[in-house]
Amino acid sequence: MIGHRTEHRVDPVDAIWLGMDRPQNLMVIECLMFLDGPLDRERFDRVVRTRLLDVYPVFSRRPVAGTGRRRRSRWRDVPELDLDQHVREVRLPAPGDDAALQAYVSGFLGTPLRRDRPLWEMHLVEGLDRGTALYVRLHHALADGIALTQVLLSLTDETSEGDRDGTHEPAAPHRALADVVQAARRAAPEVPALLRPERVRRTVLEGLRLGLSGVAALRKLLVTRNPDTGLSGDAGEHKVAVWSEPIDLGVVKDIARGSGATVNDVLVAALAGSLEQYQLAHDGRSVDIPTMIPVNLRPMHLPLPRELGNRFALVLLLLPSGLLTAADRLAETKRRMDTIKRSPEPVITFALIQGIGRLGARLSRMLVTFFAGKATGVTTNVPGPREARYFAGTRISGLLGWVPGSGDQTLGTCIFTYAGTVRVGFKADTRVIPDPEKILEAFHTELDDLARTVAATG
Repeated sequence: MIGHRTEHRVDPVDAIWLGMDRPQNLMVIECLMFLDGPLDRERFDRVVRTRLLDVYPVFSRRPVAGTGRRRRSRWRDVPELDLDQHVREVRLPAPGDDAALQAYVSGFLGTPLRRDRPLWEMHLVEGLDRGTALYVRLHHALADGIALTQVLLSLTDETSEGDRDGTHEPAAPHRALADVVQAARRAAPEVPALLRPERVRRTVLEGLRLGLSGVAALRKLLVTRNPDTGLSGDAGEHKVAVWSEPIDLGVVKDIARGSGATVNDVLVAALAGSLEQYQLAHDGRSVDIPTMIPVNLRPMHLPLPRELGNRFALVLLLLPSGLLTAADRLAETKRRMDTIKRSPEPVITFALIQGIGRLGARLSRMLVTFFAGKATGVTTNVPGPREARYFAGTRISGLLGWVPGSGDQTLGTCIFTYAGTVRVGFKADTRVIPDPEKILEAFHTELDDLARTVAATG
């Protein structure tokens, strides 16, 4: 239940995202859930109230701009929240195919969330040729995308009757591509309680190594530039979403086993290859493309706190899109990902985000825009539940979700594994990338090339 207070402090890091909405890039996290059949609205409402509104207070609070001496924004309780203001029921006209759903979602990617109510909304989309879709929009100020994915999965069940019979078991979080901060923590030396002589030398050497790694990570953040390609430019206000049919995860695992890489390495290498093909078609040449990867900074074994907030970092990954063969791109992707896993970059960037959040709105916007300009966009790779889940009794067949870009970022990428399948989706700025379906086609081509390469050498 909501406490007696009517207003609440906005954390400085959350305040960054609350004030970063721009016409060319809104701070809205977009999620899509594919369902095998219709949703029972009564069951749906009950699940949303008991597992979302009653558990996470920020979903029942709206932002209030600061005035006078109280310059920082606040959250204000909305005790009698009207669920109908946040849930839309729509029916798409025939044929209700993927193209129609993509057009519907794309129509909202440039629409801000209303500030006179809590910053979220859900769309129950019917009229599809295959089941129903649940389209969810959540402001980044509520929490980071990693946490909000866990929140949405907490609304689901292992069985079709889990929301009724009391056997609800939240979907267990799995390690994501970007969950490399654990490795960074392990790399950080633990300060001993007693500095025994035999431990001093080792501790000093580890401290120097970490310090040098930190300098290298900071230098990378400062000197990386987003190259001038067909994937970069001045972003506009219109975005479009496209996504793939489900891909057999077994195919990706076979490639990973045959090449000594991880599933994440394979999927990121396929992304690098798709951007290489897109550049060759548009620019006649290809170079490495920088993308940002969100990193979870919460302990994955603990439940989410009621007060969610943003606790994540961003790392820069140069996608090896300038190499000639799929095998070379996979090997280089693995090498670069392994380097990031050993780096303290997540810890450093989180410290930067915390510092930026305390500098005031104007300076925060300038610095976020500066760092955003170093990448084409943001890439998320989410390992979802291994077994099928149910939402209010209806089986979920697939999941996607995009985090927002900042500044002039033009391409958001989501790779989501779920119940033995993978879906990839792109959110593209149409002023710069008018044909993102070509990137999607190239992603499939790259996976096919990797499968053939591994089969030929196996």
